[in-house]
Amino acid sequence: MMLDRQPVLAHPLVQLRPATPDDWPALHAAARDPAIWAGHPASDRWQLPVFRAFFDDGLASGGMLVAESPATGVVIGSSRFDFGRGEPGEIEIGWTFLARSQWGGRTNHAMKALMVGHALAAMDRVMFMIGETNIRSRTAIERIGAALTARTLVANLSTGPVTHVIYTIDRAGFAGGPLAPLWAQRLS
Repeated sequence: MMLDRQPVLAHPLVQLRPATPDDWPALHAAARDPAIWAGHPASDRWQLPVFRAFFDDGLASGGMLVAESPATGVVIGSSRFDFGRGEPGEIEIGWTFLARSQWGGRTNHAMKALMVGHALAAMDRVMFMIGETNIRSRTAIERIGAALTARTLVANLSTGPVTHVIYTIDRAGFAGGPLAPLWAQRLS
């Protein structure tokens, strides 16, 4: 089974749909808050030229999804599926951000449940590449049941080369973890 990297996925808390070039204004508006990026290795991603490169790279990846509030249709962030760094049978979910209005709730968990559940229908494992010093993202990924591996990768970000640690979730970990109940609540 081939993985559709640009599905439409819905949950009562978040809807994901394929990104298009027309999403630029709304995604930039959601991402231009410097506080979103404060603990991130690319702490300058809120700046227009840096976010433009991030956006263009996401579109070029062929797996970028836009996150919207189902209640309002407002764009609240993005994420993507990517095959570039995974091992055989594995796909990366990452390059995710959410507007601060979505922090502290379950939107990120619902978004990850949709993406991981969708990916594991076709793949053996999902990987997450997180900046080694990005404590907020590392804590969030551990809370959804991802396991830290011994693997690391270096990615060249706008701020320079950054070491990333790799977390993974397989089918058994997903089925027995905190995302499975959210996946069961999906609308599509």
